[in-house]
Amino acid sequence: MSPPPQDSLSRMFDDRPQLAVDILRDLMDVELPGTLLLQRHDDSEPSGDFGTELAFTMGPPHHPAHGIIVATRQGNSSKDRRRLARRAAALWLSIRCDVTVLVICPHNATATHYGQPIESGLTGYRLPVRVLGPDDIPLITDPQEAAARLDLSAMSVMAHGHHREAVEALAAALAVTRNESAPKYYEYAYGMSAPATRRLMEEIMMSPDWPVYSPFAREHYGRGLEEGTTKGRAEGRAEGRAEGKAEEAARSVLLVLTARGFDVPHDTRARITTCTDLTRLETWLTRAATVRALEDLFNEPG
Repeated sequence: MSPPPQDSLSRMFDDRPQLAVDILRDLMDVELPGTLLLQRHDDSEPSGDFGTELAFTMGPPHHPAHGIIVATRQGNSSKDRRRLARRAAALWLSIRCDVTVLVICPHNATATHYGQPIESGLTGYRLPVRVLGPDDIPLITDPQEAAARLDLSAMSVMAHGHHREAVEALAAALAVTRNESAPKYYEYAYGMSAPATRRLMEEIMMSPDWPVYSPFAREHYGRGLEEGTTKGRAEGRAEGRAEGKAEEAARSVLLVLTARGFDVPHDTRARITTCTDLTRLETWLTRAATVRALEDLFNEPG
């Protein structure tokens, strides 16, 4: 059984707190201290049925410069809005510096609900919050951009998974990235997404065009098929064969090119699929994520 979407969201921020700073600075133009120090504050806690709240501090642990509360929300509750105001006040009392509250809402109605300043019940204290709804999350369809920001690409799938291009961009990025945390971002995207988007991700994952030779695919695709189908067991046995690896690498090159919008002509497709040199195919795969013209795929530097 998959975890609730807000759990996957929270785990992603918990694993990479810098994501909260990047969203506030880059997507919301919030001015924050320039310090590179960022750590989890010890009063982060779940908030029952509403979602999860994580607290972070910027600056040295004993002399923080700013506090950030990241709250994930699925539904609407007036009681919960006041809770956020109290949590911000408690963090302010603890660290004695300004606090920003970032609320992540996968649905527009929830984003609208939390977008208004929160009346705390204390005269004169109204808490402004920064709300990131689905319309505020960029639609990422370029595999190169997705590879550079796997976290935002995973959130793009969550918010825009009805666009197949968003899912394909993340899939293509995971095929070429050297990020050791790549498997986590597939899991985050899957956990955060609606059932229809999850089915689309499974469809792409089960496709013969998926790059089975990659470590990420062996971890997820190969294991799933091995447990469930004869085809998975056969492909698992073939994984160690050079010919099978070359075939899958060629498919990966075509997948990335297609995801980036290239119309691959027959002769180019044939050149790729008939190549049996795995090293050359892996070079083409790396280039496929960045080339501006198809002919550059085969041109040697200089």
